[in-house]
Amino acid sequence: MNMSTSRAERPPLPYLPMGNGGSNHLVSSLEHLIEPLMIVLSLLFLVEYLQGEIRPRHMLLALAMFALTYPGRNRLNSTYIKTAIKILVSWVLLAGLVMVFLWASRFMEYYDHSVLLIWAAIAPMAVLGGHLLFRLALPYLRILEGPPERVVVAGANPQGLELVRRMSLCPYHNVQLLGFFDDRATERTGERRDYPLLGAIADLPEYVKHNQVNTIYLSLPMASQPRILSLLDGLRDTTASTYFVPDMFVTDLIQARMDTVGGMPVVSVCETPFRGWDGFLKRASDIVLSAIILLLLSPLMLAIALAVKLTSPGPVIFKQRRYGLDGDDIQVYKFRSMTVCEDGGAIRQAQKNDARLTRIGGFLRKSSLDELPQFINVLQGRMSIVGPRPHAIAHNEMYRKVINGYMIRHKVKPGITGWAQVNGYRGETETVDKMQKRVEYDLEYLRNWSLRFDLYIIFKTVWVLSGQQNAY
Repeated sequence: MNMSTSRAERPPLPYLPMGNGGSNHLVSSLEHLIEPLMIVLSLLFLVEYLQGEIRPRHMLLALAMFALTYPGRNRLNSTYIKTAIKILVSWVLLAGLVMVFLWASRFMEYYDHSVLLIWAAIAPMAVLGGHLLFRLALPYLRILEGPPERVVVAGANPQGLELVRRMSLCPYHNVQLLGFFDDRATERTGERRDYPLLGAIADLPEYVKHNQVNTIYLSLPMASQPRILSLLDGLRDTTASTYFVPDMFVTDLIQARMDTVGGMPVVSVCETPFRGWDGFLKRASDIVLSAIILLLLSPLMLAIALAVKLTSPGPVIFKQRRYGLDGDDIQVYKFRSMTVCEDGGAIRQAQKNDARLTRIGGFLRKSSLDELPQFINVLQGRMSIVGPRPHAIAHNEMYRKVINGYMIRHKVKPGITGWAQVNGYRGETETVDKMQKRVEYDLEYLRNWSLRFDLYIIFKTVWVLSGQQNAY
C-alpha cells in the first residue's frame, strides 16, 4: 500500500473531542483539585469572615477535608443538572459523616456550630461554582495543552469502533483521529465513521514514525497475541504513547495504568510517568534545584570557563545536538573538553588517553564538571536533572536499530544524571552489551519513577562521582 500517495488524496480530517483519557491529563488533574479546594476555601473564608481569625483547629479540619475529598470527581461529561445533583448527594453524605465524627469524638465543642452549619450549606454551592468556572476556562486550558493529539486505532472491529464513538461524545478535549489500521479488506471493516483505513497492522510502526502520531489505541483480540507482540516490538522504535483497549495481553509494561476514554476503559502499556501532578512535581523540583545549584556553583563555573579559554583555542561552551523528549532535537551545553567539536553523522566516544582531550579536558570529564552548563538546559525545559543520559544523534540512530526498546527512553526528558550512571554505566559504552544494560536501567527508572527516587539518584551521584573510573 502506497501510504504517501493515499494520504495526499485524502481531505483534512476533523478534530475529535476526547474525554478523560489520552492527553488531557492537565484538564483531569486540575479538575481533581476543584472539589477539595472549594470545600477547604469555603471553610477558611467563612472562619476568617465570621470569626476574624483562622486558628490551628480550623487548619486541621481543612486538612482533613482535603484528604477526604482529593482527588475530586471528573464531572465534565455530566450535564449541569446531573453535576449539581451528584455534588449535593456526595456532600450530604460526606458532611453527615464528618459531623457525626466530630460529635462522637467530642471535637464539635472546639468549633462554632453556626459556622459549621453555614459552611455545610454553602460548600456544595462553592463546589458547583468551581466546576462551572472550570468549564468556562476549558478553552484556555486546551490552548495550554498544545495542538490536538494525533491518534490512530489499530483494529477496525466493534471494539475499536465503539472507542471512536465514545471519543466523539466527549466535548472537552481535541483529538485528531487520523484513521484505522486493520488487516481486513475495507469492505469487511464495516462503518468507520468516515475515517480512512490507513493500512494493514504491519504498516502501523512505519506510519507512526513519519506522521507525528502521538497516541495509538490497540483494539485487537487476545487471540492475536503473537501479532500484538510483534507489533509492540515495532512500536518500541517510536515515542508514541500506546494504549490497549481491554481484552489484551502484554508484558514488559512501561508505566502501565488504567485510563478511560469517554467512560470506556483502556490500558496504557507504554506511557511517560510525568503526567498531571507528577509532571508538575518533576518540573518544579527541576527548576528549584537547578536554580540553587547554578547560584551556588556560579564561581566555580566562571573559573572553569576561564580555564577552558586559556588552555586551548575554541569556544568555552560546546553545543551538541541530542534527542530530547519524544525524540525531538535539542542542543545540550557542556564545557568544551576536546580540541574538536564533533556533531556529525559519525561520532567517536571519548576513550582512555584520548588524543582529542585538552589539557584540562580529562579532569573535567572524569569529574563531570564539563556537564555543569546542562543545568541551564534544565531551566530551559530541555532537560531534567535526573533522567536517561542523552546520547549523540549518531549513536541514537545506530543503537535504536540493534537494541529493542531503545527509543522508549526518550518518552522523558534526558537527564544530567540517571539510574544507569549511578549503577556503573557512565562514560564510554564500547560494546552493545554495555549500552543494552544502560537502556535496561533507563527503562527501570521509567517504570519506578517517584520524586523520592529522583532525590536518591541525585545523592548517590554525588557519592559515586569521586570513585567513578570509566568516564574519559
